[in-house]
Amino acid sequence: MPLGSPDEQAQLNADARWDDFNPALYVEKNYSRVLSVDETIMSLVRTHFGDHFREQPGQSVHGIDVGAGANLYPALSMLPWCDRITLLDRSKANLEYLRQQIAGHDDGWESFWRKLCLDGAYAAMPGGPWARLTEVARVEQGDILQPGDRRGRWRTGTMFFVAESFSTSIDEFHRAVKNFLEMLTPGAPFAAAFMEHSHGYWVGDTWFPACNVSQADISASIKRTTASVRTYRIGEPGEVRPGYTSIILACGFR
Repeated sequence: MPLGSPDEQAQLNADARWDDFNPALYVEKNYSRVLSVDETIMSLVRTHFGDHFREQPGQSVHGIDVGAGANLYPALSMLPWCDRITLLDRSKANLEYLRQQIAGHDDGWESFWRKLCLDGAYAAMPGGPWARLTEVARVEQGDILQPGDRRGRWRTGTMFFVAESFSTSIDEFHRAVKNFLEMLTPGAPFAAAFMEHSHGYWVGDTWFPACNVSQADISASIKRTTASVRTYRIGEPGEVRPGYTSIILACGFR
């Protein structure tokens, strides 16, 4: 049985207690400081986006962070390049957390922004990131498994620790990856992060499910929709929390 999981192991996304998700506890446990794995992820993602958008200046870019939850740095990684950013999440608690952070962010996110500022496009942002985030970010409730009319609307996107972290179902994992990529316009740069071989995770006293996928599974799932992707293995087993083997980052183009 997965480490620390309850007896009722098998769960679909619809079965998980998303409205009981506690974003404050999640941030305290995972983002109270910049971990080395987060620093590596941000370095790779800012380079991926920067290399693309510097070659295509003057675009009007609408970005999306799917399953934004209680993590601001995916949205911050898109900030210099976007005039609109949609923060999509299912959980009412996460949606409220995101609205609060847009209105007035917690100081802890400053250290993440400073890491992004090693690229001059971030450091040179007029007025700094927080006024800009308030201006361009919009919070939207939605379910990645039910994309509705959201296909083909965004010119860049992120999806961090979502597709493998809401269900034990491999079918739902593949659907989430496919739906995320199909939300993007052809050629749009994207970044997606995954916990490899995750056993699931606790947030306070609430258990949330995960799908046991490998780096090969992740790459194959993405390549069902686009062949233009590169994956990276980041960190050591259990470096962030117990019950997974590595973080897999995928950077590519729709």
